[in-house]
Amino acid sequence: MDLGEEGKAANGDAVANGETSQGARTPETFVDRVKRVARANLLVILTVAGVIVGVFIGLAVRSAGLSHTQIIYFGFPGEILIRLLKMIIIPLVVCSLVSGAASLDPRALGKLGGWAMLFFLVTTLIASAIGVVMAFIIQPGSVTVSPTGVLAMEDGIPQSKEVVDSFLDLIRNIFPSNLVAAAFQSYATSYKMVKVGKNTTDEFITFSNYTVEKVPFGVDVDGMNILGLVVFAIVFGVALRKLGEEGEILIKFFNSFNEATMVLVSWIMWYAPFGIMFLVAAKIVEMEDVATLFASLGKYIACCIIGHVLHGLLVLPLIYFVITRKNPYTFLWGLVAALATAFGTSSSSATLPLMMKCVEEKNGVSKHISRFILPIGATVNMDGAALFQCVAAVFIAQLNGYSLNFIQVVTILVTATASSVGAAGIPAGGVLTLAIILEAIGLPTNDISLILAVDWLVDRTCTVINVEGDAFGAGLLQHFVDRTAHQERGEPSESRLDEVVATKPEDLPLIAKSKKEMEAAEAARSACVQESVMYEEPSAQDSTWMAHRLYTTQITN
Repeated sequence: MDLGEEGKAANGDAVANGETSQGARTPETFVDRVKRVARANLLVILTVAGVIVGVFIGLAVRSAGLSHTQIIYFGFPGEILIRLLKMIIIPLVVCSLVSGAASLDPRALGKLGGWAMLFFLVTTLIASAIGVVMAFIIQPGSVTVSPTGVLAMEDGIPQSKEVVDSFLDLIRNIFPSNLVAAAFQSYATSYKMVKVGKNTTDEFITFSNYTVEKVPFGVDVDGMNILGLVVFAIVFGVALRKLGEEGEILIKFFNSFNEATMVLVSWIMWYAPFGIMFLVAAKIVEMEDVATLFASLGKYIACCIIGHVLHGLLVLPLIYFVITRKNPYTFLWGLVAALATAFGTSSSSATLPLMMKCVEEKNGVSKHISRFILPIGATVNMDGAALFQCVAAVFIAQLNGYSLNFIQVVTILVTATASSVGAAGIPAGGVLTLAIILEAIGLPTNDISLILAVDWLVDRTCTVINVEGDAFGAGLLQHFVDRTAHQERGEPSESRLDEVVATKPEDLPLIAKSKKEMEAAEAARSACVQESVMYEEPSAQDSTWMAHRLYTTQITN
């Protein structure tokens, strides 16, 4: 037997032995399969379990009759989670948007931003329409609401503000006068009463004729101006790209800062189940008269929750399926940990770091898409808040016996969609913009105290829908980029999206190669091609030629 036959025999024995050993392997038992699935989804299971256990702990501790101080101490682990998440919001948002905008070609940036804003606008309008329809069907305001349990909420009613001033404040916050102050303050309009008039003198008597005018003036209120930071980060990233090689060092800094922040996020994620458990438990203990509250506002709560379920489990997945032809519930399963965190924290901004981690690792969305679109979505996409605001507006109208005509319904839809853009991604952020809708249709804002009484529950489902819409938007943009790259593959166009936005994170560095590196790579490729063409081909029996040809082909490819 020669060496070749001996090698074949050895390979055949190896294959046969492998088949025998594989065939002799015992099949995976049900217990082993459960253990494997549990290990793969351990964080998701712990997060959901934290929510459920928190509900039971809260119900059990309610009977202990804790004081307000004891409730604060009881919820301390949950407060730590909120502080940890808020701590990394600003570096995560600013660094991810700067590096993302700097890595994208301006034309690709415009296309991605345009598609994202179109998706956000359409889904917010649909959510608003669902809210209005559900409110007219269920009639939540047709019951007599008891004021018990809501009198203490009067201080939380936002100040009445003109609709024009509300939208002017939105534009002012897009352009913050102080970036440092924008990290913890935002601009808001307040009013003061000013006497305007003149004195007129008759022969013997002087008359004072004056009118009282409500004059707006600006004040800085507590709360991060996330909209201004988002706009600045995008524009700054585009400016860095225009600098070329001079801006590469700063872009690398933001890229490294962003990656380090994501490492911190991965550590915080393992504390999230414990913190969420105490957040939910403390909120349940904090409630005073649950039975009376649900008896009075049960139809309103049911209307909001049913609307959120329809939008989150039917509308958004249907849009995703129609466009991508992929299973939306598989995509949704990868978001369970982030959605449970959204329910526990009631803040879309605080959920942003975990959502980035989920869409990148579980659903295969590119870093450059998720870290560019998700911060924008957390600021401007508020599907759940728009739905809740429409339900609340119709609820208050029905409560006051106020019949809404078609023009007023359209006003509610448009105002809810527009005002949700400026809604803060914080707990109860949607209630602050609800006053804008009530002012637009002439309803009293005092009844917002009823909404605040149950906002602790409704706002959590709002946040879940908000972050789910952001994630589906990122998934649709990934599909758009993949499809565009597939269609334009092979065309030497400088504006191709597949050169600008890669389908995998490793395919596209945030820093484009410098001109020298590109020229060196092109020169090496040309040299390899010339060498392979000019090489004198020897006989096929020459093993040295075969090895050289294989090596040249690999380099050229």
